[in-house]
Amino acid sequence: MERQLVQDYLEAHKFVLEESMQALGRERLFYVPVHLGYVRISTLELIAEEIRKNNVEGSVAELGVYRGDFAKYINEAFPEKTLYLFDTFSGFSEKDVLVEKAHDYSPGTQDFSDTNVALVLDKMSKPDNCIIKKGYFPDSLEGLEDDFAFVSLDADLYQPIFEGLKYFYPRLSKGGFILIHDYNNDEYKGVKKAVTDYCHNEGIPFVPICDPWGSAVIAK
Repeated sequence: MERQLVQDYLEAHKFVLEESMQALGRERLFYVPVHLGYVRISTLELIAEEIRKNNVEGSVAELGVYRGDFAKYINEAFPEKTLYLFDTFSGFSEKDVLVEKAHDYSPGTQDFSDTNVALVLDKMSKPDNCIIKKGYFPDSLEGLEDDFAFVSLDADLYQPIFEGLKYFYPRLSKGGFILIHDYNNDEYKGVKKAVTDYCHNEGIPFVPICDPWGSAVIAK
């Protein structure tokens, strides 16, 4: 009963929360209920505003697209930038799952194969800006020479998150950001380990944020 009362309160007050953010000095770009990722998506919008205001050059990217539900916000937040979408579009790679099991980060059993390129592109407001990079990361990077203003890492497992940081951070433009999802998700402990390993080795600070599964933000 108490849980239902909390849910009812959040549902009734969600737009109060959304309309109360005055930092942008304009109407919000996104209106998202609290339980669907308000903190993460609002953080994306504020980051996009900083990148726009500071004329940060470079493309944008997401590693771990799944069905495109966060990528569509990236596409809308950066309407003038090329968006690279990295995913196997067939679920976790077995060799990455082996790393998870060997270190007890996660069982790697969740099935993310119920997606495809057409489904993802159909959600994009600017599909012509999107470049699909299908396949195992980092093999799918072949031929890519861009710098980046913003990158979302949402690959869930240690190895792709670590490889993503190793590739994208050196190519991140000054004033750019990397947003790593699941940093405090106990079901995917490898994410936090990958972030702390890479950032400790490179002397890079980061900021955790309080979305439902935890994220971390790296700025350059």
